[in-house]
Amino acid sequence: MEIKIGVQHAPREIVLESGQSAEEVERAVADALAGKAQLLSLMDEKGRKVLIPSDRLAYVEIGEAAARRVGFGAL
Repeated sequence: MEIKIGVQHAPREIVLESGQSAEEVERAVADALAGKAQLLSLMDEKGRKVLIPSDRLAYVEIGEAAARRVGFGAL
């Protein structure tokens, strides 16, 4: 699933593909915004961990994974 994270005072958003479910990501974001965690911690598909200070979160967009197209086909 594709996750886009906006960070305050940063010109670009963070985009990552994660194997976590939408419910897991939503729970992690809710815990970070509620003050239960100081960092939003997410894992991407390659096993890298992304840590963002919860007080710097601007927005989080949770979307479906896009199918990757290969080759020269008609759209």
